[in-house]
Formats: sequence, C-alpha cells, structure tokens
Amino acid sequence: MKKLLPIILLIAGAGAGVGAGYFLRPPPPKEPMMVEACAEEPCVKEPAADGEVESVEASTDASSDSAPPASGTGPEYVALQRQMIVPIVSNDQVISLVVLSLSIEVQPGFSNDVYDREPKLRDAFLRVLFRHANSGGFSGAFTSGEKMQDLRRALNRAGQQVLGTVLIQVLVTDILRQET
Repeated sequence: MKKLLPIILLIAGAGAGVGAGYFLRPPPPKEPMMVEACAEEPCVKEPAADGEVESVEASTDASSDSAPPASGTGPEYVALQRQMIVPIVSNDQVISLVVLSLSIEVQPGFSNDVYDREPKLRDAFLRVLFRHANSGGFSGAFTSGEKMQDLRRALNRAGQQVLGTVLIQVLVTDILRQET
C-alpha cells in the first residue's frame, strides 16, 4: 500500500490539474479572415469604403499547408490541454512516472488546427515518449542537453507528420520524474 499511495496521489493530482485546466482555459482564438490568392497578377480586391482599389501580390506557393498572409504577427503558442504521463518500467514494474507538459508553436492563424488534431498529436507524442522511456532516455540525468535534444527532435518529427509545415516547434514546458 505504501508504494501504491504516491501513484494514486499523482494520478489524482494530475486529474485535478486537468479538470481545472479544462474549465479555466481561455476560449480558442477566432479564425482570422483569409484572403484567397489569385493566379494572375495583380489580384484586385473589392473597392474599399472610400472608393480606392487595393491590389494584392499573387501567391507563388500553391501548397494548401502554407501559412496565411502575415499580418505582422509572430507565431502562436498552443498548450496541449492535458499533461503527458509516461511510466518508466524496469523488471516488469513501474519504478517511476515522468509527467510532461507540451506546447506547440505554430504559424499565425493555425492554432485551431492544433485543437482539431489534438488526439492524433497526443498519440504521436506518446509513441515518441514511450520509445524514449524504453530506450533509457528518462533514466539518470534525463534533462541533460543531449537527451533533451534527442527528445525534442523526435517530438518535432512526430508533430510535423500530423500538422505538416504549420508546426514550427514542439516545446517541453514542464517535466517531472516521480520515483515510486
């Protein structure tokens, strides 16, 4: 019972944190107005209120995953709604738990894509985290530069498979290892 109590408390605390985060999260940002790119130059928009005609440069990138036109804003950061919990197993027993909080840096205007694809992102990230744990990545000095760099690189690859070029970087915002 002594070994089970810390795990129960950790799971209860994580559940309370998830519940609080879910109910207190800010509403997702509104989608920005999109401007369709024209194949011919110059592309002419509707006349402005004062009668002027605005011209828009034609887009040279035909990819559907490209970012919307920049409006002077930087990248957006989206925190995943729940923490990632990874068990560390040795000799068929859980010896510790690693709890991570991840955020996603995306191109401006694409934060809703992260929310829409969060289940698939979580699955991809958990596969990476379990592989990292099973290869000893969370043992010893698990926050050393090389181990964290390997983990970030693998998380970025997994995130880009789900989000494509929308993803800029996966950020590890919190990490904790709880020994049992």
